[in-house]
Amino acid sequence: KIKLPKKTARRYPAYELYLYGEGNYAEENKNLLLTGIPVLFLPGNAGSYKQVRSLGSIALRKAEDVDFKYHFNFFSVNFNEELVALYGGSLQRQTKFVHECIKVILKLYRDREFAPTSVAIVGHSMGGLVARALLTLKNFKPELINLLITQATPHVAPVMPLDKYLTDFYTAVNNHWILKAQDLRNLTTLSVAGGFRDYQVRSGLAFLPRLSQHDSALSVVSSAVPRAWASTDHLSIVWCKELILATIRAFFDLIDENTRQITEDPKKRMSVLNHHFVRHPAKIFEENPEPFTELTGVMYYFMVLTLQDTSSWIYGCMNSNSLMCLEAADLSWRTELLPTTKVVILKLQDYPSLSHIVIQVPPTVGNKYTLDCEFFKEDSRTVELPVTHLFSFGLFSRKILLNSTGLFYNVQLQHFNQIYQAFEIYIESHCQTLKERKPNVYRLHIPWSYEDSIIVAKIPSFTEISAKLHIAQPQNDSRVPELNIYSSSDCQYEVSNTNLFYSYYAYILVFQIIRFHAGAFPVYIVSNILLTYGGQLSTLISTGQCSDFSLELVRTAKPYKVEPLISIVVFLQGFNWFREIWESLSLPEVDAAVLSGQDAWFPLVSLILFLFGTGIAYWSGVFFSTSLRLFSSLWLTLMRPTVLQKDKLITPRRLCGVLSLALLSWTTCGAFAVFIIYLQYLFKNSNIHTVKTQSSMDSISEATQSLPNSTTIAEAVSSLKMHVTILNLFTWVVLLNLPSLIYWLKNLRYNVRLDPDPCRSTAIIIVCILEILMNSSTSEVKSSKLLKIAAKVPLPLSVAMLAFGRMHLYKVPHFIIFSLLLHVLCCVV
Repeated sequence: KIKLPKKTARRYPAYELYLYGEGNYAEENKNLLLTGIPVLFLPGNAGSYKQVRSLGSIALRKAEDVDFKYHFNFFSVNFNEELVALYGGSLQRQTKFVHECIKVILKLYRDREFAPTSVAIVGHSMGGLVARALLTLKNFKPELINLLITQATPHVAPVMPLDKYLTDFYTAVNNHWILKAQDLRNLTTLSVAGGFRDYQVRSGLAFLPRLSQHDSALSVVSSAVPRAWASTDHLSIVWCKELILATIRAFFDLIDENTRQITEDPKKRMSVLNHHFVRHPAKIFEENPEPFTELTGVMYYFMVLTLQDTSSWIYGCMNSNSLMCLEAADLSWRTELLPTTKVVILKLQDYPSLSHIVIQVPPTVGNKYTLDCEFFKEDSRTVELPVTHLFSFGLFSRKILLNSTGLFYNVQLQHFNQIYQAFEIYIESHCQTLKERKPNVYRLHIPWSYEDSIIVAKIPSFTEISAKLHIAQPQNDSRVPELNIYSSSDCQYEVSNTNLFYSYYAYILVFQIIRFHAGAFPVYIVSNILLTYGGQLSTLISTGQCSDFSLELVRTAKPYKVEPLISIVVFLQGFNWFREIWESLSLPEVDAAVLSGQDAWFPLVSLILFLFGTGIAYWSGVFFSTSLRLFSSLWLTLMRPTVLQKDKLITPRRLCGVLSLALLSWTTCGAFAVFIIYLQYLFKNSNIHTVKTQSSMDSISEATQSLPNSTTIAEAVSSLKMHVTILNLFTWVVLLNLPSLIYWLKNLRYNVRLDPDPCRSTAIIIVCILEILMNSSTSEVKSSKLLKIAAKVPLPLSVAMLAFGRMHLYKVPHFIIFSLLLHVLCCVV
């Protein structure tokens, strides 16, 4: 643990700074006489500072290999495992603390021979966003960091925008990086995404905004990283050995021999990152490789070699006599490393001055190398394969047959450019003779982003390749995704994207929609519940009784009531005149239009999400009704009320309760007060159900049920149905505010009051509403003059929620509160 200045420690009592070490290295550095290169690790949402071990340990092994000529000092920040992905109120605090840590770290190297002037940062998940936010601080000097590597960081937008502090933080960071892009050229940024195995942060969110940097930023998916070629989940990206090795090798190649620190040359930094994370030429990185090589006594012959070593191996002869090649250009940098092989493809028209190709074969020393080569015309090895589209419903079929006589085929996947497209590519290989062959390599290459996926397959075999995109094709990009097949020369390949099973096609399509839009589920669920709530109020007007939640949901919650209006608005926003009118009214942009601009939206998405929301809302209503019955049955064994009690809506005792909870909300945490009043409301409804059940049993057993008593029980049943719906609505209010409650409880020992609190003001309103509603009944509501208005309001609120709440989940409670505020007025007026 690094001792911080007293002022910093007092201002940030929950945060700490650590230096990682192990064995003799740890003992030697206890006195903090550091001589290495500082690297700061920032953990993410609920992440531990101890996650730095993977980087620190492998970097130490690498330093030992070079006899500590160079070594790195890995620092790590303890953020107390805060839930910053769900509660954004502490992001600014974390950013300022990291700034203080950087200043403390650099002071540790003061008066050293090779004292660093900057710190390299590795940020996992939200830690990467905090690192980017450093540049938004007014007093931060950009030269304090020159390298930033982020792991599975959602740069574009929050996964779950649960409070305004979170969305505002994202807006501030991304706007700054776009507007100040020219000022950030000296900062080199690498973003590594986890791929399809990362179910928490989809890779599309981990790509840096396209306009933020030009030639000093790089975004890759782990499945495309050389020597890794694998997808990782959200946590394992921190300790994935292949990725850690690539990162540490890059760190050591970034060292400037003169300063013994990370190089200040941005071009070299990008060259190193491209070498290790984009295209590896199967050679050790060289900053300025020799373009020409003198060869002595080399005879002429032509081969292309596929082997695994890191020295130069292929040359183009430039100066020769009749027998010998005297001078050659090193073409090994054109090589690409793939699993089990390294490959070079040369376009001969690009090398008019070369007379021969020279292969240098290293001594085998017992190893077996396979050597293959061929000449071919590019057009003869390029085949087009149209893929399934949205409305093919999985019934589309197309096959191509490759009678291979060569080593390479390029299958262009036509019309594969949208994120909702998801299908399987099948490759079946057959060979004429049974003999031992090197495995085939199949690569799905996406030209507009580094998200390739590579599969190694034995021969003969039947291989499935899942074709899905992380990022849609940009509008100004006409390149086509490709399936590269590195084949055997005497084998036949059948490539198809046939899918005869509609159910399977629907499954992978729905999975893609869920992957990109699962965060919007609460909006669609609450929209369904609001429509049902409005239907119950309408039934109360027409029949005098509140209908059952499940029946009313089936009758009222229809997508055609809300979706067409939103689609019309999105369409009209494409016209300048309508956009001007919209902006003059100070209305925010419709979320669907924003998502369309990000190529992440199409009309069927909303319909599918709405249907999912209907199903979840239905079963949540069943769950609440069943839970109330079970809880009331248990309570009935302890307490046996005999009459239905009718209380006043507002009493001095309840007024004191409201004031107490309001005070609690203002002095501690708003979500805590909401949770207490929610539990009180839940208990009250269970008690109502108990009273209703007991009254029914008594009236039946005595067989003397009078009309007034029957009316009272019917009134209680109607009220209970309404309370179940209200309880269902407020359950989502509690769930959406739960992260701030968890954050507050976890940090209670440091501060009793949550600051900032996204729920403080709304909590007071919620407490007042629930205190009145829990003591209300449908008899008061149905006689109100405002009931007709209250019954019509949920529909426009549902439309507004779907229009403005998909990317701003924190707005959902506001729509619920407004609707139920009218219900309260109906109880009073």
